[in-house]
Amino acid sequence: MKLDAIDLRILEAVQGDGRITKLALAEKVGLSPTPCWMRLRKLEKAGIIAGYHARLVPRKIAPIASVMVEITLANHRQGDFDRFERAVAAIPEITACWSVGGGVDYIAKIVALDIDAYQRLIDGLLDRELGIERYFTYIVTKTVKEETGVPVTALFEADIDQRS
Repeated sequence: MKLDAIDLRILEAVQGDGRITKLALAEKVGLSPTPCWMRLRKLEKAGIIAGYHARLVPRKIAPIASVMVEITLANHRQGDFDRFERAVAAIPEITACWSVGGGVDYIAKIVALDIDAYQRLIDGLLDRELGIERYFTYIVTKTVKEETGVPVTALFEADIDQRS
């Protein structure tokens, strides 16, 4: 789907405020409500907008430990990756996991009640024999920046600059 400037303004607006009203969205992007709503639905149907969520502040709910983990698998067959990824997808404390190139296979973000709970989670993964050869743990001591959104405007400007 080819996006134009109005689509990008819609994306930026709903990303900033998922509870924005139809009327306020239309005003913000410079369209009348019906065409704006149709564009929003088109973006949703195309899968560009996957859902609307509340952003929680975990430390205000309970004291937590945020941990980043580098994981390397012993074998690199597709079945090994699939088995590991299925296991990770089923564990709610693993809030993000990326397959990466370079010296490791995966980087995961884990949110646990404390370091002991994190270690029990890792021990459980190792006990399941998912092919983990080694892992390196990085305890988050301070969150400097954590954005969940996509920098729509910056990406669009970069795209324009590359076309020039």
